[in-house]
This record gives sequence, structure tokens and C-alpha cells, in this order.
Amino acid sequence: MMQDHPDAIVSTDWLASCLGDPDVRIVDSSWYLPAQKKNGRWEFERARIPGARFFDIDQIAETESGLPHTLPTPEYFAKRVTELGINNNNQIITYDGLGIFSAARAWWMFRVFGHDKVAVLDGGISKWRDEVRPTEEGTPAVPAPADPPFHATYDASMFRSLDDIRANTESRAEQIADARSAGRFNGTEPEPREGMRSGHIPGSCNLPYGDLVDPKSGTLLETSQLESAFVRAGLSLDKPVVTSCGSGVTAAILSLCLHLLGHEDHALYDGSWSEWGGRDDTPIEV
Repeated sequence: MMQDHPDAIVSTDWLASCLGDPDVRIVDSSWYLPAQKKNGRWEFERARIPGARFFDIDQIAETESGLPHTLPTPEYFAKRVTELGINNNNQIITYDGLGIFSAARAWWMFRVFGHDKVAVLDGGISKWRDEVRPTEEGTPAVPAPADPPFHATYDASMFRSLDDIRANTESRAEQIADARSAGRFNGTEPEPREGMRSGHIPGSCNLPYGDLVDPKSGTLLETSQLESAFVRAGLSLDKPVVTSCGSGVTAAILSLCLHLLGHEDHALYDGSWSEWGGRDDTPIEV
């Protein structure tokens, strides 16, 4: 368990003590890969933390990009979040069904849009349920829109585009940390999405997100262990880092860990391998 305050990660004990707090908004941002054969919204209706709202990363997204759940405009994000009854006065706690997985993506999105009062529930709803804490089920009542509404301010420093990464393969000004499995990174395992080439962005380092999570509890490792994992992967914590993965979800786990380590010079490549590996004009290494 890591620091027990709403900086970027909170414990189940902390959240249990805040249930019903009018300033706290809990969001279930569960999302699953096709192979996991689960649906985030269905799981939310089967069991959720009391008062939680469903944050659909596939819908609170730029749905016309041709890529999975890419970042929407600030205006669209603000509209959808306001509809969830959330505004800038609220402390957001985001969780998912796998411990630490897609919740970090929602955390990153709130921060990109200027809202730093957001934290991830360490261990997610699986740890919450293991501790026999209260849950709700069924379709929840639609929350009243937030008044005043949420205001989004886009922070471009936290985002990297295809063109940024192309330029970086030449300059190598920023380190690229790839959160996919070693097999996918090395090109020895097929990609889960059809039509994708296998391999990685030239010069990138492999740090599978699973290396940062305790396999038993689903919680993040201790700070010293996180630091060691980055160093073992060949990443310097004194230099800028761009996080990447399959589609911009687990990259945010690396971003969360960098934040917890006090490393603020980092950004996320939103298109990730879905974009880079899905083209035929981008260089790859295996």
C-alpha cells in the first residue's frame, strides 16, 4: 500500500471513510481487453462501490478518430463529466475491476483536462469486495448534472501525437516506456487487434505494467520497488519519459507511477501501438 492520502492513490480504508462525503465523486472506469470477455458497464451494474458513476472510456473519447478511446476535445470531456454530476470542486476517486488497470487512464484524462483532485483506488473493486465492503447493484439513478458545470483546461504537455513520436525517433530527446508484455514488445506474440504489425517503436524500453502491480492484491508496489522497475527497464528517472502501450490505457499506469515517484516530465502517447503498429509508414523494431 502506498501513501494514504488523495494525492494520486488512495487505500480502500481511506475511501470507506469517505463514503457519502458530498465533495467526493467515485467513478468506475473499468475497461477490458476483448480476450478478457468482460463488459465494464455490465460489471458496474452487477456490483459497484456505493455512489459510483460509470466513466466509459470508450464513449468519453474522440469516437471519430478510427483509434480506440482517444482523447476527446476539452468541451466534450467537460460536457460528459458534468452529466455525471462532477465539477471542479469534487475530489475524484477512480477505480476498475482488475485492481490497477483502466482506472489510471481516467486519472490521466482528468489531469490532462486540468483537474488534479483525482486519485486511483489501490486494488480497485476486487480488493474492496475481498474485504467484504458494501456494494450496490442494478441500474443506478441518473445523477443530476453538476452545477456549476465542469470546466476543462487542456494541458498539451501531457499528450504526445504520432508526429511527436516520429520526430522523437530521430532526436531521441524523450525516453519511450512501453507498458505492453515482453512478447508483444519483442514481436514474438501476436497483437490482440487484427492487422497490427508486431514489435515496438525504435529506441523504446519495455516496462510491462504487470511489473508494477502486486499479483495477489492488485495494488501498486512500494515506491522503492517501482523505482527499481523503471531502472531495470533501462529508463532514467532524470530524463523525460513518454509512456505508451497498446491503446493508451495501461500506459497511464506508468504515468501514474512516474507521478508517484515525483517525476513530472512525462507525457502519454495517446495513439500508442494501435496507431503506430497499425500503419505501414512507421519504423518498428523487433
